[in-house]
This record gives sequence, C-alpha cells and structure tokens, in this order.
Amino acid sequence: MQEEDSMARQRSLKDLSYVSYLVIRCFSHNFRRLLLVFALSVLLMAGYAFTNGNFNKHFSASPYDTDNELQIKKTVESLNQQIKELEQSRKIFPDVKYLNYKDKKRILVTGGAGFVGSHLVDTLMMQGHEVTVADNFFTGRKRNIEHWIGHENFELLNHDLVNPLYIEVDQVYHLASPASPKNYMYNPIKTIKTNTIGTINMLGLAKRVKARLLLASTSEVYGDPEVHPQNEEYWGHVNPIGPRACYDEAKRVAETMCYAYAKQENIEVRVARIFNTFGPRMHMNDGRVVSNFILQALQNEPITIYGMGEQTRSFQYVTDLVDGLVALMNSNFSQPVNIGNPEEHTIKEFAQLIKGLVGGSSEIVNRPAMQDDPQRRKPDIARAKKYLNWEPRVSMMSGLNKTVEYFRQELKRRYHSERNIWSPEIRDL
Repeated sequence: MQEEDSMARQRSLKDLSYVSYLVIRCFSHNFRRLLLVFALSVLLMAGYAFTNGNFNKHFSASPYDTDNELQIKKTVESLNQQIKELEQSRKIFPDVKYLNYKDKKRILVTGGAGFVGSHLVDTLMMQGHEVTVADNFFTGRKRNIEHWIGHENFELLNHDLVNPLYIEVDQVYHLASPASPKNYMYNPIKTIKTNTIGTINMLGLAKRVKARLLLASTSEVYGDPEVHPQNEEYWGHVNPIGPRACYDEAKRVAETMCYAYAKQENIEVRVARIFNTFGPRMHMNDGRVVSNFILQALQNEPITIYGMGEQTRSFQYVTDLVDGLVALMNSNFSQPVNIGNPEEHTIKEFAQLIKGLVGGSSEIVNRPAMQDDPQRRKPDIARAKKYLNWEPRVSMMSGLNKTVEYFRQELKRRYHSERNIWSPEIRDL
C-alpha cells in the first residue's frame, strides 16, 4: 500500500514538474500569459498537497483518485498547443552569415536608423557582425531597422551624439546628421552641433577603445564647384554664411577634426565624400530631388524644378554607396574618397525621366532658384577605383524602378498594420 502511494506521488510530482516547465516557457514567450499562470497555481497547490501525503487534509478526494491526473494531462495538452502557436508566430530574421570570434567585429553605426544607415546596417548584419545603432530619430525611423530588433547580433540605442557614448567597439561608421537641405536647414544649430560635437565624441570613443572611424562626409564640401568633375584634391567653393553653410561648413570641420585626431592621437580614420544617393527607405517628405519628383509624379501633382533645371547632379543607388563605405572602412587608404556615380544628368532631364517612368498627368513647372544651389556636381572616382576597386554597379533605371515601387507601396498604406518593409537586398558581400 505504501509502495503504491509512493509511486502515485512520484508520477504526480513528475507531471507537476512538467507543467511548471511549460508554464515558464509560456511566460517567457508572452507576458500576457500571466492570467494562465495564476489559474494554474491553484492546480499546483493541490498537487503539492497530494505529493506530500496531505491531500485528504486539504481536499476530500481519495489519494487514488485519478481525476487530478486527468486534469493535469488536459492542462499539459492545452499548454503544448499554445506553445506551438507561439513558436509559429515568433519573429523570423534574415539568414546571416556565421563568423567566428576572430572575424566578427563589433560595429557602431551612428544614424543607423536613417535612409543610408539602415542599408549599411543590413549589409553589416548579413555579413555576420555585431551591430549597434545609435540614433536620436530626428530624421531616422525605427521601422527602417525593425526587422533586426531582437536579433542576438543587433542592438538599438536611442542616443543623441552631442552627449558622449561609452561602449566597446572595433569600428565606427559615423553617419549621424540630417542630410537633406530641408532637414538640415530646419535646425541649423543642431546640424552644426551634431557634425562638430557629435564628431568629437565619436573620435573620443575611437581613441579610447582604439577603433577605426569612418566619417560620412559629403560632396557639399565642394560647395558650388569651379572645377568639373570634382576630385578629392579640390578645396571647394563654399559660402560660409549662406543657408547651406550649417551643413557644408560643419562637414568640412568634421573632416578637419578627423585628420587632427589622426595626426595627434594616431586614430585610424576614413573619410567618404558622398554624392547624391537614392533608393528605398528615403523619407517621402525630405525635400530631395528624387523623392520630390517620384512623389509628385505618383500623385499626379506638378513636378517642381527650382531654377531652369540646367543644374546637374550625379545619382547613385544606395547599395552601391554602402558597398563603397564598407570597402573604404576595410581598406588601408586614409585620404578622402569620393563615393558617387559619375553619370551626370540635368535636373530637367531627370524630371522627364521620372515622369516617363511613373506615367500620369503631372506637368513640369519651374520655381525660383534656391540660394547657393550648386550648378554642376559630378564626382571623379579615379581614387575609389584605384584604391578600393569600387565603382557603381546598379544602373540608374534599375535603381529608380525599385525606388518608385517602394514609394508606390508607401502611398497605399492606410493603417499601421499595412507594413511596407524593404527587406535586405541579397548580393555578393
């Protein structure tokens, strides 16, 4: 009799341990299962009393009553079903490359929730590195990198770089700054602070942890150039007190600080001078040429050109830019490098191209020219070809088709649940 009683208690204890394990799994998967845990606590208390031989004291059922075992089995089956449903609904991440501890780098991307930064994060994550994004979301958006949130190699920090940041990293991609005229003119003092104080803080971080830093500079350091095409030896033609000076001059100072730290503190620095870039995840209302033209054409609104449209630009697709940044970071070349597409178009030609690609009834109209708007912009990429073995690979038409489709889907959204997530583009990394 005692032996049967002992065996019954052991079976009950085993079942209760399994139930407890299932409860913990449910709890770890979903905090909304708290109610389920509370309800099961009553069952656990009853089982505890039974296993300690005090069942008759607390309950009127017989020790050999099998009703409790049947109830436990039903509960186990129910929990198993709920766990299956939870596991089927868990987040699925893109398949990233595996790197061992010797090859995996800890990489900080400032401004990583922005247009260019989010595509850079995609590439670094797909390569298998540990990536930390620091962004204050002034122009960046969490949805640009939400597909990585929860991945073991990814971390997101809501941080303004005018304040120091203390983390351990091997490389720093310093992209944080408003980049479109509409955004950097909105708060010129903030733009200057981000590109000066923010850059000093990142250089200080690189000095402390002995990391390599890449500064995302800009073709705006050339101003309204008097040399065409622009090579890295050209010093530029910039109005230091014009409306664009908060960005142009701040980036020039940032470059100066990088090379001062390199000379005085032996910091490894890389400087990329980025020319006009377009692609998915561009903010629809940032005022850039590509986003303006596509948005206006899709909505059958007038396509606005500031000035006569004879000013020229050179547009590159965003993945080409990212490949150039990664190549520069991992190179042994420390002087500034132009990263852009040397294929040059007038603004008027580009507007007609977008109109033909999108269709619709939009008319091209002219508005007064913007102050200090550069008249010609075309990169000389001989240095990038020689030292980085880099040049643009994506044709402008191919890139525009992807960008137009992204904007078209964005305009269709009516509810937050209607997601328009641009997945990382698979290419040779």
